Amino acid sequence: MPLDRDGLLMRKCAGNYRRGLDMAVHPLLPQSVVQAAAARRGRAHVYERFEAVKTALVVIDLQRAFMEPGAPSEVPQSREIVPTVNRVAAALRAAGGTVAWVQASFDKKGWPNFFDHMVNPALSARILAALQPGAELHGLWPELDVQPGDIVVPKYRLSAFLPGASPLPLMLRDRGVDTVLIAGCMTNVCCDSSARDAVMTDFRTVMIEDANAARTDEAHLATLTTFLQAFGDVRGSAEMIAAFATPGR
Repeated sequence: MPLDRDGLLMRKCAGNYRRGLDMAVHPLLPQSVVQAAAARRGRAHVYERFEAVKTALVVIDLQRAFMEPGAPSEVPQSREIVPTVNRVAAALRAAGGTVAWVQASFDKKGWPNFFDHMVNPALSARILAALQPGAELHGLWPELDVQPGDIVVPKYRLSAFLPGASPLPLMLRDRGVDTVLIAGCMTNVCCDSSARDAVMTDFRTVMIEDANAARTDEAHLATLTTFLQAFGDVRGSAEMIAAFATPGR
């Protein structure tokens, strides 16, 4: 088993990784996945240090359209991650970082390649109606702790970091942000798409394991496994909060 720079066994470091989680909605990544990724890169984590003022928490699609019982895109598990998202947001703000709330937004024509082919016409019409700016279900979930200094921004495709799909990347660059923490729903769709595109456009990217939600445990775990193996980091909320409280950690 390889050693990290402090001479600790990678297995021990991977174990410490597991203690960085809050109360998880989904099962944790298997230890075998975490240890294999750590062994491949030769250290416990992809990114070992975080500078809060250069970090943004990017919260994806925690809107009423995804969270209201019976809403057209309901993800029941998304309601359970709200306290964790709020705690991470508060800690990062207090340390001088940025919090961004991203809203899926479409006009009446929507996104034809998706809405005409990926969902049936009746459901497509309901989703489009819910996700038009000004619609009641387009709004952010009322239990989210959105503060005046936060960014609230639309996205017009699954990914908030796809070039041209949202003003968010330029807004973050203007603030000097080089690191993004992805939270929200769904882990395996818009969160994953946003996280991968963030990596591809040179943001250091972390998916917060217990601040993402999917409709099934299998979808959540498969997404985080692939992301950790090939794209970026997966960390727990408590570990990230501790990193914000320790400058340069």
